[in-house]
Amino acid sequence: MSGIDSTMILAILPEILLLVLIGVVLACDMLWKEDAKRNLGWLTAGGAAAILVVALLVARPGEDAALLWGGMLRHDTLAFAFKILFVFGAAITALLGMDVESLGNRGEFYILLLTSTLGMSLMAASADLIMLFLAIETTSIPLYVLAGFFKQDDKSTEAGFKYLLFGAMTSGIMLYGFSLLYGFTGMTNLYDLAAGLRAGTLATTAVVGSALLVLVGFGFKVSIVPFHFWAPDVYEGAPTPVAGFLSTASKAAGFAVLARVMLAAFPQISAHWGAVLAALAVATMTLGNTVALAQTNIKRLLAYSSVAHAGYVLIGVVAATQSQLGISSAVFYLITYVLTNLAAFGVVTIVGRVVGSDEIAAYSGLSRRAPGLSMAMLVAFLSLAGVPPLAGFVAKIWVFAAAVQANLVWLAFVGVLNAIVGVYYYLIVLKYVYLFRSDDEDKPLPLSRPNAIALAVLSFGIILVGTLFAPWWNFADVAAAALF
Repeated sequence: MSGIDSTMILAILPEILLLVLIGVVLACDMLWKEDAKRNLGWLTAGGAAAILVVALLVARPGEDAALLWGGMLRHDTLAFAFKILFVFGAAITALLGMDVESLGNRGEFYILLLTSTLGMSLMAASADLIMLFLAIETTSIPLYVLAGFFKQDDKSTEAGFKYLLFGAMTSGIMLYGFSLLYGFTGMTNLYDLAAGLRAGTLATTAVVGSALLVLVGFGFKVSIVPFHFWAPDVYEGAPTPVAGFLSTASKAAGFAVLARVMLAAFPQISAHWGAVLAALAVATMTLGNTVALAQTNIKRLLAYSSVAHAGYVLIGVVAATQSQLGISSAVFYLITYVLTNLAAFGVVTIVGRVVGSDEIAAYSGLSRRAPGLSMAMLVAFLSLAGVPPLAGFVAKIWVFAAAVQANLVWLAFVGVLNAIVGVYYYLIVLKYVYLFRSDDEDKPLPLSRPNAIALAVLSFGIILVGTLFAPWWNFADVAAAALF
């Protein structure tokens, strides 16, 4: 690496600005009085919004992807798209967390949130196994702490401990897979690995075995079956804004890495890992939707719903072994999913804080207590169900279309059946909100300004992406093209 030029700086500009914002939040946390620390949420959200604007204006990559910083990072549209998504998710999560007791006035919450976002940004751009592992750990360790943030709450500490144990175990298995790849080829760069594996005399079983070990770590990050077992307990016990961030930004980061590593390093065995992922997609969708039907706690319902949606995204990744449309549809699906699930968890955050319960029955009569909040919930849950003209409907159509184009009609058929099952339990929740009565329905449910802004932005985004999807689809398509 002969020197640092402007291109190298622009490639990591969002990460640099995130680091600066972390320093500013840390300084303000030390200097501000206790009663002013709620404003750290405004600072974090405003800073993240400013990073989004600066990145969109000056840090957009060119048409040609480039390996920078000694080949550790790849500066392309795919990485940039996910960085924007992560920073947006962090800004919304900061707004949703501001009014949560023992969370919104704690500077460490915002610092850990931004640190994890920094790690996710590096994950999306990683082009080297060493950089990738460091980025994954930078993402994961703050999330372990955030999941167990409420030290006085047994469920929260249990969530943090379970997440840490399972995460450490799967990271170890993934790291063993990385070490095998390095041992086989003597390389750590993802794009050199493919050539090394193709040129070598390795048996196919050795390469497939290494790929499966790596998939264990990625499968945990995106909570696909059979690596989903942590999700319901962690989502239920973690602070609700943290659970929302886990289910959206963290999942998107996992899929960004999954797609890049499998398509860049293992193209010669795509038929093998494609078949494995197709089977996992079926198991993930089916188990997620089936178990969600029996849930009475809304956070556990959304956890199993999140598992099911990971299965839908997997359809796009599997289809990518045959055409670019697969990755385009997966990226588009993740954009809509981040908007939709953040809105769903935003409503759960607000209701849970006021009502003091996360049981679905606690939502009875919500439409009479808070019509605006109920409308945001309606938009979010109908989008998750795939009802037109909302974003979730368009996303599912593209994913299933990608499967059909890749001659995986059977996989698209299973996906459609699962989507129909999913509609049922989302409508069950909305039935409580709009049709059931409650003794408290004459008591208005307060909605703070940061929560209202977050839900308004998310609801508008869900409707906008669903009705005027062409620009967003083009953005996803350009991002996907950068992978090939």
